Amino acid sequence: MVGPYRGLFDRPGVKAFVLAGLIGRMPMSMLGIGIILLISTLTGSYATAGAVAATTNVAFAVAAPLSGRLVDRFGQGRVIPPFAVVNAVALAALMVAAGWELSDWTFYASGLVVGATSLSIGSMVRARWSVIYGGSGRLHTAFAFESVADEVVFVTGPALVTVLATSVNPYAGLIVALLCMLGGSLALATQHGTQPPVQEVRSSAGSPILIPGIALLACVSLALGAIFGSVDLITVAFADEHGAKGAAGFLLAAFAGGSMVSGLWFGSRNWRIPLPKRFVRALGLFVVGLVPIMFIGSPWIMAGALFLAGFAISPTLITVFSITERMVPQSLLTEGMAWISTAIGFGVALGSWAGGALTEAYGASSAYVFSVCAAALAVAVGIGGSGLLRLPEAPSPSQT
Repeated sequence: MVGPYRGLFDRPGVKAFVLAGLIGRMPMSMLGIGIILLISTLTGSYATAGAVAATTNVAFAVAAPLSGRLVDRFGQGRVIPPFAVVNAVALAALMVAAGWELSDWTFYASGLVVGATSLSIGSMVRARWSVIYGGSGRLHTAFAFESVADEVVFVTGPALVTVLATSVNPYAGLIVALLCMLGGSLALATQHGTQPPVQEVRSSAGSPILIPGIALLACVSLALGAIFGSVDLITVAFADEHGAKGAAGFLLAAFAGGSMVSGLWFGSRNWRIPLPKRFVRALGLFVVGLVPIMFIGSPWIMAGALFLAGFAISPTLITVFSITERMVPQSLLTEGMAWISTAIGFGVALGSWAGGALTEAYGASSAYVFSVCAAALAVAVGIGGSGLLRLPEAPSPSQT
């Protein structure tokens, strides 16, 4: 399994941007659950907590393609710093509003700015990989590594923020998220040697979302985001219902852990199955893996079930980003990948809202039905539109 990854980081500057990107994207797994834990602790309402988290995700979803286009036009080094600083100020404002027990609208207002100024660091890192290994089969391995890096973030982030929020104080997790975002993002911005070159974006090129295949991937990613958002919130409530709220982060870490294991394996394989078929099969696996969580009443058994359910996450996301990289013009690559992130963000917002409302109305176990239905919808859309994913021949992953 290690063989395909050997030498991947030998190019100058690669290790530095990988490390900076890993730290800078930590908030993507910490903000949602951190906000949920903070607001639910202070207000006692999962619906309010879910709504604030959803507001943040919707703002990110709307702004991500716009910030992605700015990055394509002006470069990462010029765009990242001002966004990172404003994002830090807004997150601090959210914590102050919560601590001073201000009106709910202040939660939504500050959450809106937090989401709008959150950058898709993963897309920027993948864009750097595309410059280094574009046209090479090694790009598959690089994207697989990035998916694993995402899951490392999702394994460690929820557990860390939960421990900090429940054992130290409700604000500690978000403070750490703020420091990671600011430090990692600014470190990435200073690394000009691996930054994708700025290319003129002609107005006639339009937006990547107008490419039918990208629009299809965005629709599927919307459903995937709904799974992630609902599972995050419902799992926190599930742990609370069973007297183990402090274990919520570890349950979510198990979900991401399954994805991390499958991502390492998936990226080490020299696949002959075409990308679109891999994509559809991974979606089908997602539905099968999620069904058992509706019927589990023990947090320990739930951890195992979530670990198995997570096996489909990395293969799905790896194929989504690989297809995107091959369908989008180089001059619009960051924006194209940001559209996938924005769709996931909208889905997470929908999932957080629906998960909170259904949990309060019917309980956590019943609310998981929404997550399973979202997975079934992703499969239906993916299969129905698979004809739009027509790709040119690509080199095998063994090529360099």
